Amino acid sequence: MIFIYKGIDANGKKIKEKIEASSLEEAKRKLSSRNIIYNVLKEDVGLNFKNFSLKKQYQIDSKKLSSISREISMYLKAGITIVNAIKIISNQYKNDKYIFLFFETVNTLLDEGKTFYQAIDEQKIVKLPLFYKQSIRVSETSGILDNVLFELARFLKEQDKINKQIQSAMAYPLFMLVISFFMVGFMLSFVVPKITSMFSQMHQQLPLTTRIVITTGNILKQDGIYIIISLVVMVSIFALFMKYQYTFRYAIHKFLLKMPFFGKLIEKTELARFSYMMSLLLKSGIPIVQAINLSANILKNSVIKDIFLQVSTKVVEGKKLSTSLVNMSYVVNDSFIQAIALAEETSEVEEVMKNLSELYFEENHDKVTILLSLLEPVLMLFVGSIIGFIVTAMLLPIFSMNIGG
Repeated sequence: MIFIYKGIDANGKKIKEKIEASSLEEAKRKLSSRNIIYNVLKEDVGLNFKNFSLKKQYQIDSKKLSSISREISMYLKAGITIVNAIKIISNQYKNDKYIFLFFETVNTLLDEGKTFYQAIDEQKIVKLPLFYKQSIRVSETSGILDNVLFELARFLKEQDKINKQIQSAMAYPLFMLVISFFMVGFMLSFVVPKITSMFSQMHQQLPLTTRIVITTGNILKQDGIYIIISLVVMVSIFALFMKYQYTFRYAIHKFLLKMPFFGKLIEKTELARFSYMMSLLLKSGIPIVQAINLSANILKNSVIKDIFLQVSTKVVEGKKLSTSLVNMSYVVNDSFIQAIALAEETSEVEEVMKNLSELYFEENHDKVTILLSLLEPVLMLFVGSIIGFIVTAMLLPIFSMNIGG
C-alpha cells in the first residue's frame, strides 16, 4: 500500500512525500525509524489497489535504468555509501512519481538494514529484469557492485541504442509502404472508377490488365472497410498468438531462422546478446549454469532461447558448454562453438564472450546498413511498378480505341 505523509524530517525540514507499506502501522514504524515527525499520514488512493503488488508494476525503459545504474556506480566509486547515493539520485526524479516512489521504498528498506539486492527485490513499484537483480546480488556479496553496475549501464545503453537504430531504420520503409498502400487504394477506389465510366460506352473487349484493375477497384470501393477491418483483426490475432501461444511463436521463430539473410541476422543478434550477458554475469561472479539460464532468458527468439536452456541442463551434468552445443550446430554456428571451446581450454570464457558479442554486433550493423541502402530503391521501384501498371491498364483501352478508329 502507498501512503502520503506530511511532516518534518531529521534535519527539521518540512516534507511531503510517499512511502510504501503493507499497513498503516508498518508505515508509522518506517517513518519512526527514519526520525520523521509526521502530522498527516493517509493512504494514497490514487496509486493504490489495497495492495500495490496487485497492480501492474511500472516497466522501466532500458535508457532510464542505464542512467540510474551509471549514477549509482559513479557515487559508489567516489566512496559514497549506497544509502546516500540513493538519497541523492532520488531528488532528480521528484517529477517521476513511480521512479521517485521506487527510490523512497528502496531507501526505507535500506534504512531497515536490508542489502541493496534485498531492497530492489522486495519493492513492488518497478519491474526490474531478473539478470539485473541477480548481478547485483552476487556483485554486492563480492564487493564489486560499483563495477558491475557500470557494466550493466553499458549493456542497457547498448540495447537501447540498438533498439532505436532498428526503429529509425524501419521508419522510412514502413512510411513508404503505408503511403503507397493509401495511394494505390485511392487510385483504385476513386480515380479508376471515373475513368472506367467511359469504357462502359465502348463495345469492345477490354484488355486483361484493365479488367483486373477495374475489378480490384470495385472490390476496394465496395468492401474496402471490411478488408481493412479483416487485416486489423488478423494482425491482432497474430500478435496475441505470438504473445501467448508458445508453439505458434516457436514455429514462427524457427521459420524466421531459416530465411535467407534474415535468419543469420537474427541468429547473430541473439548470440551477441547472449555473449555479452554471459560475460557480464561471469564477471559478477555468477556460476556458469545460472549465467547461461539468465542470459538465455533475455533472448527474444524462442528457438535459440530453448537451445541454451537445454544446454544449461547438460552443463549441470558436468558437460562443457561447447560440447553441449555441438548437437545444436544446425542453429548455433560452428565458429561460435569453436570460440567457446577455445575459451574453456584457456579459462578465458568471460573475455572471449565479450569479444564475440562485439564482433557479432559490428557484423550485424554493417549488414543492416547495406540492407537499408538497398531497401530504399527497391521500395521506390515496387511502388512505381504498381502505379505504372494501373496507369498502363487505364491507357491501353484508349490506345486501342484510337488505333481502331
